[in-house]
Amino acid sequence: MDTPDRGSSESAPRLDDERRKEAGDRAGSGRPTRVEERHDSRPPVDEPEQGRERSSDSRPPSATASHPLGDTMDLDFLKPLLERPGPWASVFVETSRETEDAAQIQRLRDRAVARQLVDDGADPATVRAVAERLRDEPVSGAPPGRALFAEAGEVVLDLPLTRAPAGVEATWSGLPHIAPLLHLRGDEPACHVALIDRNGADLELRGPLGVQDVGHAEGKTWQGRGHRGLPADRYEWHYNNKVENAWEETADIIAAELVRRCPQDGSLLVLAGDARERKAVRDRLPQHLRSHTVEVDHGSRAPGASTEALDREIEEERSRYARERIRGALDDFRKARGRPGEHRAGSVDGAPGPAAEGVPAVLEAVREHRVATLLLGLDAADAGRSVWVGPGAYDIALGRTEARNWGFGRPKEARADDALLRACVAADSEVLVVPEEVRGPAGGLGAVLRWST
Repeated sequence: MDTPDRGSSESAPRLDDERRKEAGDRAGSGRPTRVEERHDSRPPVDEPEQGRERSSDSRPPSATASHPLGDTMDLDFLKPLLERPGPWASVFVETSRETEDAAQIQRLRDRAVARQLVDDGADPATVRAVAERLRDEPVSGAPPGRALFAEAGEVVLDLPLTRAPAGVEATWSGLPHIAPLLHLRGDEPACHVALIDRNGADLELRGPLGVQDVGHAEGKTWQGRGHRGLPADRYEWHYNNKVENAWEETADIIAAELVRRCPQDGSLLVLAGDARERKAVRDRLPQHLRSHTVEVDHGSRAPGASTEALDREIEEERSRYARERIRGALDDFRKARGRPGEHRAGSVDGAPGPAAEGVPAVLEAVREHRVATLLLGLDAADAGRSVWVGPGAYDIALGRTEARNWGFGRPKEARADDALLRACVAADSEVLVVPEEVRGPAGGLGAVLRWST
């Protein structure tokens, strides 16, 4: 049998390197090929998908769960609230039905909500819309709690909660009362998960309320001849390498799809499945995504594969990621606040450096669109402080006169935390809840800024 000459054996690896470089460029540009998408706007559920078992330990935490890590939260789901002028009905209720008199408790709860909204001055159409939505609550399978936000006779958002509120809370105010969501909707941040093998990947989004399948990335499968003997000529050498080249293309497809799907805000990405294939996909990710990517040892795409160990590893990584993110943000805040010559000694409300502390300084940074990360302590003293807001998300002032001087038109009084969270939703700023045992900003309110003045 003739062996390939030296020149042909060297040219093949060079061709493979060129293919890999070209495919890597495709992954970095975010142009995927042969990707199967699942378009499903329904919220994630905890029911097991067909052919795959879900861990029985994925129940949401109870209302008494502590916050040892603090919370990191993606607020994009609140953006529909920015599109309406208000005023708003904001309702937080427990939905547990574990007692025999659950139906009677629900009727009393619904009546209390309606009475509170009427007393606060809500219009009849909005009160009716909230009452009808609460009355249609499912008999079984309900989350621990629900949050409703209604305006002008319509329920705009109906959100499940992972923790039950301590009691019934219903308010009628100029802005939606969204601050309680920080404590009632999830601990660790959501993360994307890719279950990878040589043929492709299953893509998932894991959040506080369960697992959502978001699509698949499938590559081309080549069937080689399977022998290990020396190839007869250069053409057979190339043929036998098609299996390997097919995997290289599949890794490019998976990487490109992850670049397209994963947000650019530093969210966690978990790669699971075969070790060799995980590494190949990770090596193809751009640096901004690779720096927030971790690999776990368990996980399989095989039908019926148990996910108990995988679920445990992912939760550990999410907890670790949340701790590191909060610790890093607080370190940045303290360094910026304490720079010599950039912070007025003894002043809580001023910080010319890339950090702000206290309501006046944070409000100024919000108006200038400079807030990168908002730091909010549990039971922060400044959270309920009154501010004045205008129709725009960044229209915030300390008093009515200042609001008019800024040209807000008809300013409305609002809570500081609700007004600041509204601005963070509009600006895509990160929001972190500082745990009680961690020293945070004075008054419980601070910010890490995008730039200093």
